[in-house]
Amino acid sequence: MQLKTIYKEKSAPALKQQFNLKNSMAVPKIQKVVVNVGVGKTLKDAKMLDAIIEDIRRITGQAPVKTIAKKSIAGFKIREGQVVGVMVTLRGNRMYDFLEKLVRVALPRVRDFRGLDPKKFDRHGNYNVGIKEQIVFPETIREHVDYSFGLEVNIQTSTDDDKQALELLKSLGFPFQKE
Repeated sequence: MQLKTIYKEKSAPALKQQFNLKNSMAVPKIQKVVVNVGVGKTLKDAKMLDAIIEDIRRITGQAPVKTIAKKSIAGFKIREGQVVGVMVTLRGNRMYDFLEKLVRVALPRVRDFRGLDPKKFDRHGNYNVGIKEQIVFPETIREHVDYSFGLEVNIQTSTDDDKQALELLKSLGFPFQKE
């Protein structure tokens, strides 16, 4: 069953009852997912940057946007206008497809995975997941991976309450550690 269907049919009514919400629009929901990759090591290699962009495009199903340095930082050897990362913002069906792939396929493939930490919320109902290597996603084929990179997945919810956001993600099947 798709994550969007699970949310509409099971999670939303259960959360509405659990938190005693009168209005169905007050039920917490996922607004967007931002996938971010820093390309610090690839500053000198254009081929590597292109490979990262192609992998992110395959993983998310959407073309990433290059993030540019706003000012020069000598300590990090970054110049103003230089590409420092790539990011994708997912909404709607693509967001739910990506989250389903993350929860059901990618996270179980992570080595020594013991569950997500329920304390990693940012006090605004948003959750961050760091993934060390892109090869946990089924779209990346090990033989074709020339460069390994990590990525950050930021899940932004409509609530400011971390407990409500945690219950939302749990109801969608996110594998959190037992407290």
